[in-house]
Amino acid sequence: MKLSFRWYGETDPVSLEYISQIPGMRSIVSAVYEVKPGEVWPEESLAKMQAQCAAHGLVFDVVESIPVHEDIKLGRPNRDALLEVYCENIRRCARHGVKCVTYNFMPVFDWTRTQLDKKAPDGSTSLVMYWEQMEGLDPLKDDINLPGWDASYSKEQIRELIRAYGEIGEEGLWENAAYFLQKVIPTAEECGVVMAIHPDDPPYPIFGLPRIITSEKNLDRYLALYDSPSNALCLCTGSLGCAKSNDIPAMVRKYSAAGRIGFMHIRNVQILDDGSFEERAHLSSCGSLDLYEIVRALVETGFDGYVRPDHGRMIWGETGKPGYGLYDRALGATYLNGLFEACEKSLSK
Repeated sequence: MKLSFRWYGETDPVSLEYISQIPGMRSIVSAVYEVKPGEVWPEESLAKMQAQCAAHGLVFDVVESIPVHEDIKLGRPNRDALLEVYCENIRRCARHGVKCVTYNFMPVFDWTRTQLDKKAPDGSTSLVMYWEQMEGLDPLKDDINLPGWDASYSKEQIRELIRAYGEIGEEGLWENAAYFLQKVIPTAEECGVVMAIHPDDPPYPIFGLPRIITSEKNLDRYLALYDSPSNALCLCTGSLGCAKSNDIPAMVRKYSAAGRIGFMHIRNVQILDDGSFEERAHLSSCGSLDLYEIVRALVETGFDGYVRPDHGRMIWGETGKPGYGLYDRALGATYLNGLFEACEKSLSK
């Protein structure tokens, strides 16, 4: 596997120097964050990032993400022009060493949480989603702003988007996803890039918005829309793992054996009785997921793709971007290193 770490560029309080000190760290996962969805990424920005990573002994070869414009997801008349821009961004990334591009097809919101700093008994803080905090909220009527929502949208724009997605429904979103893949995957194939779709987070409808990357059945359907190694999964254990119905080790084993996982986001969550969830430390005993079984499935199926410790808690007094501090993610990386080494040595005996 290729161990990686997400970095938000020069404004990230976590420096490349510190990331390079994590044992076994290889790749940097980043993007051109200052460019809006639907616009072309400057090659100078990609070249600079590539050089910055190389100067610290790291490889910039994973992009997370090239955002998919809402007009593409909604199938609006300007989508072909936007898709050409999207393909051009894939070409530009490939020219600067990128091998894997992660993206999502979630309507409006990339992820939904109700709190970013829930304090645990040990003093650490983490991201959570509690259904009781969602009760009675209606973005079509109320002025609400949950963590993870794009602050660039006005309240009325959010309402307009929610209405538009309500009109096309889940099947309309599936049709538009198929159109996206037909346009984008041939470019990815030509460039030697794997497109890895991130699951919906959480993997069930929020405020009536359709969500399609949610379960094994739907992952099968998505991969079948364009049967190519370049149409792959970013299998996020924490996102899919928020639903009790998803057997994460079994799903990892299935899609890794089929060669359809381009990127693994590995983290743990604790699922509560009412379906709410809390993000937890990576250790298996800290949450609902068995990270040993997840890593064992990857090793036994010969997975050689990218892995990153996903969201971390804020610990030891660290402040910064919620979920993306240095310390707990570094602990997660070390834990994953140990699991992979143990599984690999066990398999070789």
